[in-house]
Amino acid sequence: MLFTSEAVASGHPDKIADQIADAILDECLRIDPKAHVACECFLSENFLFIGGEITMQGSVDYRSIARNKIKEIGYTDPDSGFKYDEIEIELKIKEQSPNIYQAVTQLDQEEIGAGDQGIVFGYAVNETASYLPLAYDLANQILKRVDELRVNEPEHLIKPDAKSQVTISYDENQKLKVHTILLSVSHGINIDHQAFNQMLETKVIDAVLKQNGYYHEDINKIINPSGEFSIYGPKGDTGLTGRKIIADSYGGYGHHGGGSFSGKDPSKVDRSAAYYARYIAKNLVAAKVADRIEVELAYAIGMRGPLSININTFGCHRYPERLLEHIVITVFHPTVSSMIEELSLINNRPFRYQDLAKYGHFGRDDLDLPWEKTDRVSRIMKSLRKF
Repeated sequence: MLFTSEAVASGHPDKIADQIADAILDECLRIDPKAHVACECFLSENFLFIGGEITMQGSVDYRSIARNKIKEIGYTDPDSGFKYDEIEIELKIKEQSPNIYQAVTQLDQEEIGAGDQGIVFGYAVNETASYLPLAYDLANQILKRVDELRVNEPEHLIKPDAKSQVTISYDENQKLKVHTILLSVSHGINIDHQAFNQMLETKVIDAVLKQNGYYHEDINKIINPSGEFSIYGPKGDTGLTGRKIIADSYGGYGHHGGGSFSGKDPSKVDRSAAYYARYIAKNLVAAKVADRIEVELAYAIGMRGPLSININTFGCHRYPERLLEHIVITVFHPTVSSMIEELSLINNRPFRYQDLAKYGHFGRDDLDLPWEKTDRVSRIMKSLRKF
């Protein structure tokens, strides 16, 4: 069986939009931890539109935040068609609907309700140390390596826009083997394409595979199949917040509720509950109750807790799934307020949301993410011993 996962680099137009939206969210929460934020960005050649609903105490310089983020991503070249200090920026920000606001805040000061209805999924599998699918994990590692080369070895003329795909083969014993690597990386004009592609093969693809112990001679490597990639970023394609939700999560493994993460404060369960569902799934797999697990949580606007909890072990469970659902209710607390507090999504936050908007929101060993901790394993095992 073959399965393929995709990832996109920080300079991909959709990821630029996500990072700007989350940079705005970070600043709103810094000024007012109770801010309600739903921010969207659209970008095209030399143009950025920022819209959405934001209710908060204080004010934010949206244009400066956006320009600084675009500069940080690497769009400083006048020929890129999206230079950070030259683009036109249009704003359309209004306050959150009072109907939604009262539904979220009507309970009491200690508990808040969900910012909207929604279903979310969390996923974990024991294929990697990060409990992410191998194809997805490698696809993101490859793009991280491309960005490192772009910053540290500018002589290669790597530009910020890039995409990767990794195909993994599974045999009848579920043994994993890398089958195909597809990598497209933007570049400067008038380059030696053969030398550029060879550099990407040796310094990126081979380096990442050898580091992870998955290199072999028969891997099918496809590099810049379009030939030329000198028109890149918003000059070559538009970007939109929330258009890379599969690349943000698990690379196509498991289900997805359909809601994006970026630009949303944690009262929106699209974000907070998706992180918490991953937290549940990862701890269950770390406790060895199953080799892979998917957790579904469902919410209604204004209600503090989930309407339903579903556990799917894909037939590889060591305990009945109904028992695991009971364990989840016992060990975890997926109310909106508890999820925000337990995962430090507002107060004492050890991460920036804008840093999550590249390379995925899960399995990030470069960030201190509370939902990636496996600190509930002992409690899970203790609860299981009662049955």
